[in-house]
Amino acid sequence: MSVSTPHASHPISAEELGHLLSQLQQPSVVAEVAALAGCLGLAWLLVRLWRGQQSEPTAIWFGRKVVDGILFPVVALMLALAARRALMEVMPLPVFRLAIPVLSSLAVIRLTVKVLGAAFPNSRAVRVVERTVSWLAWLATVLWITGVMPLLLDELDQITWKLGSGEVSLRKVIEGTLSAILVMILSLSLSSAIESKLLKGATDNLSMRKMAANILRALLLVTGLMLALSAVGIDLTALSVFGGALGVGVGMGLQKLAANYVSGFVILAERSLRIGDLVRVDNFEGVITDINTRFTVLRSASGRESIVPNEVLITQRVENASLADRRVLLTTVVQVAYGTDLNVVMPALQTAVQAVARVLQDPAPSVLLSNFAADGLELTVAFWIADPEAGQLGARSAVNLALLDTLNRLGVDIPFPQRVVHQLAPMVPPQVPPSVPIEVSSTTS
Repeated sequence: MSVSTPHASHPISAEELGHLLSQLQQPSVVAEVAALAGCLGLAWLLVRLWRGQQSEPTAIWFGRKVVDGILFPVVALMLALAARRALMEVMPLPVFRLAIPVLSSLAVIRLTVKVLGAAFPNSRAVRVVERTVSWLAWLATVLWITGVMPLLLDELDQITWKLGSGEVSLRKVIEGTLSAILVMILSLSLSSAIESKLLKGATDNLSMRKMAANILRALLLVTGLMLALSAVGIDLTALSVFGGALGVGVGMGLQKLAANYVSGFVILAERSLRIGDLVRVDNFEGVITDINTRFTVLRSASGRESIVPNEVLITQRVENASLADRRVLLTTVVQVAYGTDLNVVMPALQTAVQAVARVLQDPAPSVLLSNFAADGLELTVAFWIADPEAGQLGARSAVNLALLDTLNRLGVDIPFPQRVVHQLAPMVPPQVPPSVPIEVSSTTS
């Protein structure tokens, strides 16, 4: 028996809404609900099998659970469309007529929330955008189902204005803007997925993978921007003037920004600086934790981070302690008293330094008589470590403690500056006899 039912490819009119409400009272609705429940259950099972036992909490396709990712509403929507096509000649489908717009809205909401959350984590603006998209999607679903959407679209079509030589309607602008947002979200999603795949498990070639991820992200965003502009209705040939103006702006005011971007790709391509290297830039020493297209992040052993523009790394002197060899030479100085038997003390100190955990055995540490100081014999202890990113102060402290224990065990005195202060007696001024008053007598006649 052939049953005609309105397709869900256009909004429901007021007459179709009344017919839909009458169809919801038919006994066949129970079988339709069971078919829809079967589609949802099959979608859950397929996504569960695809995800496996464990999944990353930040995965945008699966999420923390099976149903909170993007894949579940998309698979459920595809299965519901297939079931509707298979059953449309058998029974009326009012439940599917309502369920398909709901699943479509849910897929759009999940896509927007997951992609924006992965691209801009811990951002309050993203939370506002997520709530706005959710409200708009559910509002559009309600308007679609209740039949108000056609009337609203007709009214938006009537609002037009001149734009150059053409005429643009408000409906076209809204549809183009939504299409542009969807294209950009898809571009961000694809670039984030490719970047995570490229950087996952990378060790020695992390810089090259980072460069490839940055290039792919830039290409996808540019392609998405071109498609978004086309969706809005902007003629791409008009961008030639904009491109010329952009070139002038880069040459005049944005040259520093362009130089940093070019320098970032140069650093990643020539691999003079790699993620994980210990470098010193402008008296700041730290490990490179990230190389972006505009700046590089250095993290010191104290936990402070420095954001260095890539142009600085190209034009200024940079000390890289990990370029050819990750081993770093450290030194410390200790003094012993004059008269100490250095033939016994120096080998003992060398053996004590070799026993420190972070000190390398090859090259072996050395103890050298470096200076005849004013207070004692100055010994310089040189040793190598292979993990400078773990901090140099801790290794030097462990070596100093080993030296102190060895000198105390051997009974060697560590001299300290001594100064002798002689106190002179105060000078007493010579005694002057007191003056005797002279009496002068005078006579008057």
